[in-house]
Amino acid sequence: MKNKLITLMLGAAASVAIAGAATAGTLDDVRQHGFVQCGVSQGLMGFSVPDAQNNWTGMDVDFCRAIAAAVLGDATKVKFTPLTAKERFTALQSGEIDVLSRNTTWTMSRDTSLGLKFAGIMYYDGQGFIVNSKKHANVKSVNDLAGATICTQSGTTTELNIADYFKSQKLDYKLLTFEKNDEAIAAYQDGRCDAYSTDQSGLYAQRLKMQVPDDNLVLPEIISKEPLGPVVRQGDDAWFNVVKWVYFALVNAEELGLTSQNVEDMKKTSTNPEIQRLLGVASSDGKAAGFGIGMGLDEGWAEAAIKQVGNYGEIFDRNVGQGSPLKIERGKNALWKDGGLQYAPPVR
Repeated sequence: MKNKLITLMLGAAASVAIAGAATAGTLDDVRQHGFVQCGVSQGLMGFSVPDAQNNWTGMDVDFCRAIAAAVLGDATKVKFTPLTAKERFTALQSGEIDVLSRNTTWTMSRDTSLGLKFAGIMYYDGQGFIVNSKKHANVKSVNDLAGATICTQSGTTTELNIADYFKSQKLDYKLLTFEKNDEAIAAYQDGRCDAYSTDQSGLYAQRLKMQVPDDNLVLPEIISKEPLGPVVRQGDDAWFNVVKWVYFALVNAEELGLTSQNVEDMKKTSTNPEIQRLLGVASSDGKAAGFGIGMGLDEGWAEAAIKQVGNYGEIFDRNVGQGSPLKIERGKNALWKDGGLQYAPPVR
C-alpha cells in the first residue's frame, strides 16, 4: 500500500512538472525576447512577400502581426524568417521559429507524425494548373495535359496531388521539381515544362509576376483540398491556445462588425454581450470577462489585434481580395453566414 501511495505521488508530481513545462513555453519565450519569430515564404504575393526595404506584407504576415499585438501589445514586434517548403517544418520543430505562417496545407501526417499542430484555416484553397495559352492554345482543361511536363516545388503536397489526379484520370505526365518556387516559375517561363502547378491562389499571384501575364491561363479544375493555416509545435498547449484564439478572434470580429476603425468606439458603447466578452469589457461588478487572463494574456488582447491589424475580412481584402492586385473573390473564405466556411467558436 505504501509503495502504491509513493507511486501515485510520483505520478502526480510528474504531471505537475509536465503541466509546468507546457505553461512555461513559447509564450514566455516570446515575452522574454520581445518579439514573435514568424516563419513565412520566400515571397508569395498576397501571403508573404518583402519589398525592396524588406517590409513584409500578406495574409500570413498580418496573422503574425495579430499574434504580436495580442501578446505584446504591438503588431510591429515580429521578425520574419523566409523558409523554403523543405526547411519550414524543421525550423518549427527545432524552435528556430515560434509559429509557421507560410501557406501550409493541413494534412493528417503533418498534424500527427511530424509533431506539429495546426491552429486554424486562414485560407481555403485548392491545387490548380497554369499554362501559356500562346504556346498551348489547345489546352483548356487539366485533362488536356496528357504527356505534359509539369513544374512544381518539391517538399509540398502538390507532387502527391498531381500523382493521384493523373493516375485516377489515366494520364501520363512528367514531373520537374525545384526546391525554390522561383526556380520552378523560371523553368515554366523558359519553356522547360508545359504547365506549372501549385495552390490556385498562388497561381494568380505568380501570374501577375510573369513577363506577359495575359498569355498565361489558369485552368478551371481544382484537384485537391488545400486548407492553409498557421502551425505550432505539439506539446505547448498554452501557445497553441493563443495562436488558435487570435485566429478565432479575427473571424468573430468580422462577424460582429468590429473593424480596425471602430473597435475602440464599440468597446465603449456596445451593449452586445458577445462584443463585450471578446473585447474584455468590465462587467457591472467591475470584473473583466477573464478570457484573456485564462490564456495568460491581458483583457485587451483581441482589441489590440483587431485595432492594429484588422478583422479577418479586412486582412483578406487588402492582401488577396478586391483591395489587392489579385482581386480574388471570398468564395469558400467568406463567413459561414455568407455561404463560406470561415466559422469561429463563440467567446464564452
